[in-house]
Amino acid sequence: MRERILVTGAAGFIGSHVAERLLQRGAAVVGVDNFDPFYPPHEKRRNLARAIANRRFRLVEADCADLDALDGRLGDAAFDVVVHLAAKAGVRPSIRDALGYARANVTGTAALLELARRRGIGRFVFGSSSSVYGNSRTIPFVETDPVERQISPYAATKRVGEIMCQPYHHLHGMTVMALRFFTVYGPRQRPDLAIRRFASRMMRGEEIPMYGDGTTERDYTWVDDIVDGTVAAIDWTETSPGRFEIVNLGGSRTTPLRRLIHLIAEALEVEPRIQHLPMQPGDVHRTWADVTKAGRLLGYHPKVTVEDGIPRFVAWLRGREAVAARAAAS
Repeated sequence: MRERILVTGAAGFIGSHVAERLLQRGAAVVGVDNFDPFYPPHEKRRNLARAIANRRFRLVEADCADLDALDGRLGDAAFDVVVHLAAKAGVRPSIRDALGYARANVTGTAALLELARRRGIGRFVFGSSSSVYGNSRTIPFVETDPVERQISPYAATKRVGEIMCQPYHHLHGMTVMALRFFTVYGPRQRPDLAIRRFASRMMRGEEIPMYGDGTTERDYTWVDDIVDGTVAAIDWTETSPGRFEIVNLGGSRTTPLRRLIHLIAEALEVEPRIQHLPMQPGDVHRTWADVTKAGRLLGYHPKVTVEDGIPRFVAWLRGREAVAARAAAS
């Protein structure tokens, strides 16, 4: 029987890739998105072009934090599993808009859990973040590490989302997997994220802002690896009824900021112009995923290194810019 899957944040970077993969597997997908103007809605609609062309996909434009409105717009559709990826993203913007992040990420997650309870959906996959680890000195980050010192409102909302999942598992027997994503990049990456922002600025010959001395490190993870893990998590919720787990999904290696800039410049064949700036509030010094648990539960093994991924990303960005230039000229 064809799986019926509800994907929130379906027009976003990760969500649109997940929706496409599920459609390729033969699932029926209802995608929910409110097209928040954090970045241009037309770009999000472009993300969904392939999914919308598939007859097994339906788009519902709704705010996840408005439970009754969302429930009404879904009508009598039945679902086997919820994949909740909708969220306001970004550490620095969350410092300026903590209330907005709390509504979207905390209330939105509570609403989706309640929607699942109301409709008798017993399987739930939640998109969390490596930011919940804060400035942990224990490396690599393991799911059993204490996560009590988030250093941005965004990180705090993601940790609260994980905590909200626990009573729905305990009280209602919901099978839940929370996935802590580590610095995802690839085609359709948001314009505000470092790799895309740096590449776009280098292509225009502009300076790129480097916060700190370039020694901060991130576990950059290619989007297809994240999709592999997310789809495996969906399958896990079917074969592991009544369980609750938190799992890291990352590349399981770190890349310093200076090295990242070098790789992007090398792929673009340019000499980067760097604007040196102080570290920003809310930024962590390092992220690094231990993916042992993901390997054990999900068969997850990241395949794309940053050395391979950056040239692929640059090729996508160049193609996208060429299409935009032709459209502007016509």
